[in-house]
Amino acid sequence: MISSFFSPSGALSQILPHFIAREAQVEMAEAVASVIKNKQPLVVEAETGTGKTFAYLAPALLSFDKANASKIIISTGSKALQEQLYIKDLPLLVKATNFSGAVTLLKGRSNYLCNERLNRFMLESKHKDRSLQTELVKIKNWSLSTKTGDIAEIDDLPEDAVIIPAITSNNDNCLGRDCPSFEDCFIVKARKKAMEADLVVINHHLFFADLAVKETGFGELIPEASTYIFDEAHQLPDIASTYFGESLSSRQLLELAKEIDFVYRTELREAKQLSKAAEQLRVATLDFRLAFAIDKGTGSWREKSRERVMQLHAQRLVQVMHFLNEVMVERLGKSEVLDHCFERLNQFTLLFKKLNDVNESGFSYWFDCTRQHFSLNITPLSVADRFQLECQKKQASWVFTSATLSVKGKFSHFTELLGLQDSQCLQLNSPFDYATQTLFVVPRLLPEPGTPGLATKLVEQLAPVIRASKGRCFFLCTSHSMMNQLATGFRQTLTMPVLLQGEKSKQALLDEFVDHGNALLVATGSFWEGVDVRGQALSCVIIDKIPFSSPEEPLLKARIEDAQLKGKDPFFDVQLPQAVITFKQGIGRLIRAEEDKGVLIVCDNRLVTRKYGNLFLNSLPCMPRTRSLDNAISFLKNID
Repeated sequence: MISSFFSPSGALSQILPHFIAREAQVEMAEAVASVIKNKQPLVVEAETGTGKTFAYLAPALLSFDKANASKIIISTGSKALQEQLYIKDLPLLVKATNFSGAVTLLKGRSNYLCNERLNRFMLESKHKDRSLQTELVKIKNWSLSTKTGDIAEIDDLPEDAVIIPAITSNNDNCLGRDCPSFEDCFIVKARKKAMEADLVVINHHLFFADLAVKETGFGELIPEASTYIFDEAHQLPDIASTYFGESLSSRQLLELAKEIDFVYRTELREAKQLSKAAEQLRVATLDFRLAFAIDKGTGSWREKSRERVMQLHAQRLVQVMHFLNEVMVERLGKSEVLDHCFERLNQFTLLFKKLNDVNESGFSYWFDCTRQHFSLNITPLSVADRFQLECQKKQASWVFTSATLSVKGKFSHFTELLGLQDSQCLQLNSPFDYATQTLFVVPRLLPEPGTPGLATKLVEQLAPVIRASKGRCFFLCTSHSMMNQLATGFRQTLTMPVLLQGEKSKQALLDEFVDHGNALLVATGSFWEGVDVRGQALSCVIIDKIPFSSPEEPLLKARIEDAQLKGKDPFFDVQLPQAVITFKQGIGRLIRAEEDKGVLIVCDNRLVTRKYGNLFLNSLPCMPRTRSLDNAISFLKNID
């Protein structure tokens, strides 16, 4: 049935006249259909170009049985893919399969407007700056006509706009049924629609948030399903670690203090002591941040919490929370907002005490400081048992897919992290002809990573390559420091546009990159994956070095600790596999279609000089290789 659906005369070709079936796509679709039928787990690495989205959507939709209420959950790693699935891919497949169920999209709480917080912010914003007032007017006008409340509908509002946290709710400040705007709540409506739907498109964060809510016994965010499909599944272990852990941040404490002060100013003007106690919480929180005595960074909370100065500030913060509790007890029942704040204060107090009891084994205790804020965190060393337990609770089929799950053809790194060792594993190669479409360069005579003046040397050596490419280049960095140094250097050296991550929203930068047609984009982090620039708009991808995460990075540190406890080698069993998967993600930005051509340059001689370099090289497609940048320049000049 599946093979006929993808055949030249099949249902899909009737909807897409230029559709061409690929062997790998049919093989994946048949494997997905089999595990859905037999309620089994499947792990699939489907490299770029295999058509994995249709390969899992088609069998999922064709397996749907309305009579048996066989619901389908599709989870993605990003909002961009979520929207692409829902707006572009699903309508085509629904039509081709004659799917009769209801389909909906559900995002996390922070993506939906909260009318109550918007109204409150408007009351508080009379003295805010003019740009904020302009955004506020735009949002208010949109709020009067929107049916979904999805903030993504607002044109020209950046994803990271400062105003967004002020007009959306979170788990801490949502009043639930006590909210005056509950009947018109967009998130309540979206969740109700999701509970009634037969197929729901969510993201990984929402999947784990649902597990956390169900664990409390006080509700659910998404319905129970018979089929769970995770696209961009390589992100799951990190996200699972975050949700199976616990954290408390200064943002939460300061927000709480602000809410209590708001109650005093708007509802309980006679309760001056409320405002004073809230101010004490604000000051104690800020003092606690200063006690870390660092500008920013992460570290071991186990070690830091033993310092005398931290212990004194922790004791002070606990005393202030107890005092605030006593002040609030006298006013309970006089304000719904205050009652909710009282519950949060008790939760934060218990959690803060738990975070200061750093002796429980099996967990990593760590802190993270930005310039103004801190967070204290507990992360389990391993989430495998916990994740497996959740899978076993549900009588369902599970599909995990991504373009990057294997290391040197083996899936053990991914499957062990999530306890999926008994899963069927399938590896599908890309149909692209990398031998003719690409050239892979590891330049000679470049200094080792970490050498002083490296950025200057990279600008000098690679500027001619970027000129030969006529811009149309991504320079992917492994740190913000290198990214900023390179952007400064290239702006002084090149006449073409040089775009820098962080100066605009991700989508705005991508749109500008394509519109210019000759730009260099210097970026890190989020541009290594989930970015799809097709055609010769992107002809060159340069990577500054092998993307090893810092051993001090909290999640990696927890896994290293876990590996040591199990007698494994942390570098070869944890750091190397993770770096290979990230490396493959970055390389995947270059070739996105059959007609694409381009040059990949990795400025790290360790690929050639260290034994472990082979692990990276053997995980790549079969690209022609060279050490000469002149060969790269010749290839780029002939692309057009």
